[in-house]
Amino acid sequence: MTPGCPPEFVALAHRLADAAGEIARRHFRTRLAVDTKPDHTPVTIADRDAEAAMRELIAREAPGHGVFGEEHGSTRTDAEFVWALDPIDGTKAFITGLPTFGVLIALTRAGSPVLGVIDQPVSRERWIGGPGMPTTLNGRAARVRDCPGLAQAVLYATTPDMFQGGDLAAWDRLRGRAALTRYGADCYAYGLLAAGFVDLVVEANLKPYDYCAPAAVALGAGGVATDWAGAPLGIASGSRVVVAGDGRAHAEALACLRASA
Repeated sequence: MTPGCPPEFVALAHRLADAAGEIARRHFRTRLAVDTKPDHTPVTIADRDAEAAMRELIAREAPGHGVFGEEHGSTRTDAEFVWALDPIDGTKAFITGLPTFGVLIALTRAGSPVLGVIDQPVSRERWIGGPGMPTTLNGRAARVRDCPGLAQAVLYATTPDMFQGGDLAAWDRLRGRAALTRYGADCYAYGLLAAGFVDLVVEANLKPYDYCAPAAVALGAGGVATDWAGAPLGIASGSRVVVAGDGRAHAEALACLRASA
């Protein structure tokens, strides 16, 4: 294992995904009450209970670790190890019965992701990996594919609505140069990138629990993960990300995003 991620924490990450996934499956395609959070995004009992289950495991098995979660806030974020948890990334997909949501689990050390999990509980696909720990998909090696540039790239974002103002103009430039642009896969798009079926995922308006796990998974699969300025992603990064399977496509995407209109 990588020096940044002791093996017992890899095992714990699997248990966290098991616990959250069981809760997600129990509620998937049932008649759930949907609440609206202050940021106008939906939340259900599945989101809240899945995160609570993961936090309980962390408190019991790694009590000195911090947690930065979407539904239940942050604790001990100044700790050396901090878990970034999104119990159901893609709640809009979840509540409409679409199995592209996922459980996102990242372990950061001194602010940088050292381990990431993307778990799709319905299809039972689990990507796990990080810097120095090759990514696997259900135990088999996952690897990004070659992509020399935007003209050959399959590009994903969750929704065009996440881009506002200058970000929207930059996004429009980028998608205009990509071979194919698709929307709506949420975190599943990053798993497809790590498996060699997607070349770029570019997004904005995200939180660390949205991107730390996908970044680690992509890095472990041989990819590149940065913000729009080209800086490595960490728990203190901003809200905009560029994740690519090939460094050449990544560099061209960054240049396109930075270009003046």
